[in-house]
Amino acid sequence: MPKTIRIRQIRGASGHPKDQQQTISALGIHRLHQVIEQNDTPQIRGMIFKVRHLVEVVEG
Repeated sequence: MPKTIRIRQIRGASGHPKDQQQTISALGIHRLHQVIEQNDTPQIRGMIFKVRHLVEVVEG
């Protein structure tokens, strides 16, 4: 079973560059404070790094 990480959006993406808004959507986040689970892959880690000021990785 692949390792998963939980991601929560803590800030809104409006007012930020279009590519960052699209990255939030590509992660599968639709609402503020929504928690999603994704597989822990280098691609997902790169997306998190790009929008690290808008999201947090939730432990547990």
